[in-house]
Amino acid sequence: MKTMREEVTEYIRETYSVEPDYPFKGLPECPVFRHASTRKWFGLIMEVPRRRLGLKGDEVVPILDIKCPPMLAGSLRREEGILPAYHMNKDSWITVLLDGSVEKETVFPLIDMSFELTRKTVRRKKQDPTD
Repeated sequence: MKTMREEVTEYIRETYSVEPDYPFKGLPECPVFRHASTRKWFGLIMEVPRRRLGLKGDEVVPILDIKCPPMLAGSLRREEGILPAYHMNKDSWITVLLDGSVEKETVFPLIDMSFELTRKTVRRKKQDPTD
């Protein structure tokens, strides 16, 4: 049976053709998921002691940090297993526990949202008011 961490990695690989990147030397348990064209992050998996997340216990738990609109982040943090971002901007990123407390049916759409939020945007050319 696959772990949630493995399912997340597989989902990202199959949905977005993105392979995990390991930019932190000596931390093979911390893959980053980036857009191929811009190299912008849309996800980060880490192993973090529960206490560092404000939770009880010292055991290490796998987490996924993903981008989220600030107006949605507050309401999502009320859900079990979704917390303020660990080591990211807490206004626009959230942490999702990958310990089974959040179902993949919830996690996968959040990954999709993060992917879209970090996608390269095309800026419109300003229109000349004299046209």
